[in-house]
Amino acid sequence: MTIHNTPHPLRAGLFSIGLEAYWPQFAGLKDKLTGSNQRLAEKLEFGGGTVVNLGLIDTPEKALWAGHRFRETDVDLIFLHVSTYAVSSTVLPVVRRAKVPVIVLNLSPGAAIDYSSFNQMRDRVRMTGEWLSWCQACAVPEIASVFRRCKIPFFQVTGMLEDDPVAWNEISDWLQAARVASVMEHNRLGLMGHYYNGMLDIYADLTRQCATFGGHMEILEVDELASLRKDVPNSEIEARVKRFQEVFDVQPDCSLDELDRAARTSVALDSLVEKHALGSLAYYYEGSGIPENEDAISSMILGSSLLTARGIPVAGEYEIKNVQAMKIMDSFGAGGSFTEFYATDYKDDVVLMGHDGPGHIAIAEGKTKVRPLRVLHGKVGRGLAVEMSVKNGPVTLLSVVETEAGAIKLLSAQGESVPGPILEIGNTNSRYRFPAGARKFVERWSEEGPAHHCAAGIGHIAAKIEKLGLLLGLEVTRVC
Repeated sequence: MTIHNTPHPLRAGLFSIGLEAYWPQFAGLKDKLTGSNQRLAEKLEFGGGTVVNLGLIDTPEKALWAGHRFRETDVDLIFLHVSTYAVSSTVLPVVRRAKVPVIVLNLSPGAAIDYSSFNQMRDRVRMTGEWLSWCQACAVPEIASVFRRCKIPFFQVTGMLEDDPVAWNEISDWLQAARVASVMEHNRLGLMGHYYNGMLDIYADLTRQCATFGGHMEILEVDELASLRKDVPNSEIEARVKRFQEVFDVQPDCSLDELDRAARTSVALDSLVEKHALGSLAYYYEGSGIPENEDAISSMILGSSLLTARGIPVAGEYEIKNVQAMKIMDSFGAGGSFTEFYATDYKDDVVLMGHDGPGHIAIAEGKTKVRPLRVLHGKVGRGLAVEMSVKNGPVTLLSVVETEAGAIKLLSAQGESVPGPILEIGNTNSRYRFPAGARKFVERWSEEGPAHHCAAGIGHIAAKIEKLGLLLGLEVTRVC
C-alpha cells in the first residue's frame, strides 16, 4: 500500500436554525434568513477547505437528517448559525449525531434595528416578521441550557454578520484552530533513534500523544538513513551544496568536505521523509562504534533545517513533545523553532533562548549562518551547524506538557524577540523580552512543569492556541 501524507482539507459544517411555524405567518422571513445563511457561507469560505452548508434547519426531522449528513461528509467542526428564534429540538439531533465541536454564531444582521423605520411600518404582522429577523439572541440561552445538560461542549461568537472585525477575527481563529487540529490528526511523526540518555523530562507517553492529537508515529532505524546516504549520486550532492549556498550564509571556514557530507545526508533525509510520508521527525542517536551511523547523525543539521522550513519540523534529542509543539506552531503559520533556555540577561531584562541542531530558518532574522563545529556539545562527532535568531517582533512560545496526572496540556507565553548581542556559537540564539520581566517569566513558566524545550514562533497567537486546546479538550495555561 502506498503511504500518503497529503494535507487533509478542513471541512466546516454550517447550518442555520429557524422555526417552521413562522413561515406562513410572516411573508418573506424565510427568504431573508436563507439569504443570511448563504451570505454566511460565502464569508466562511477559506483557502484549502470546504464549507458543507445544509441551509435552514427548521424541524426536528430536518435536524436528524442534518446530523446524518454531517457525519457522511466527515466535517471537522460545525458552525450553528442562530438566524432567529428556534426551538432546541431543531438543534440537538444535529449535534448529537455529528459528534464534532460546535461553534454557536449569534450574529445580528447589523449594529441595531432602525427603530424609526421599524415603528413606521404600523402593520404589526410585518413588524413582528422584521423583529424576528433580528431575534438571534433569544434562542442562545435555550441552546446553551440543552447543550450543558447533555454534556455537549460548545463555544460562542457574538456580534454582527457584517462589518464586525472582532467577531470575524474570532471566527477566523476557530477555523485556523480546527485546521491545525486536522493537521495533527493526520500527521505522521517519524521517531528515529532514542532519547538523550538521562533527560527524564522529555520522555513521553506515545499512546497519550496519539490519544490527544491523533496522527501516527512511525518508528525508524538510523541504519535506514545511513543506507540511503550510500545511494545518493554525486550530481544530487552538488545540487544540494548549491542549494545550501543559496539558502544559508555559509561561512568561509566551512570546508567543502563537510558541505558534501551535510548535502549527502540532506538528500537522504528527503528520501526518508518521502518514503515514510512524514510530516515531522524527532531524532537522536549516539552513532558510536558504527562509522556510517555516526556520519549520518552528525551531519543532519542543515538538511533538518531545510525540512523544518518546509513545514516538516525536525527536533533533536528525540524530543517528541516538542516536535508536536513545533508542528502546531508551524501549522498556525508561526514557524516553531526548537528552543531552550540559555541564560538570563538581567541588565537588559531578556532571556537568551535557542538550541543546537536544526532551526526554523523561515522565521530567521536575516540569513541563517552556517558554521563548522569541531564538537557537537554533549553529542558524538562534529559537523556543520546553523546560527540564527528569530525575527525581531512579537513571538509566542509553546510547550506540550505531560502533567503529573498523566494528561496533556498546552503551555504558552507571548513576548518580543528583540535585537542585541547573541552568543556566536553556531547555534540558534534569540533575545526574548516578556511583559512579566525575565525573572517572573522564568519562574511562572517553570512552575507549570514543562520539559526544558519549547517551540518559538513569530506573532502573538496565544488566543489561537487556546482555541485549539478547547477543540481538543485540553487545559491551556498562558503565563504572559
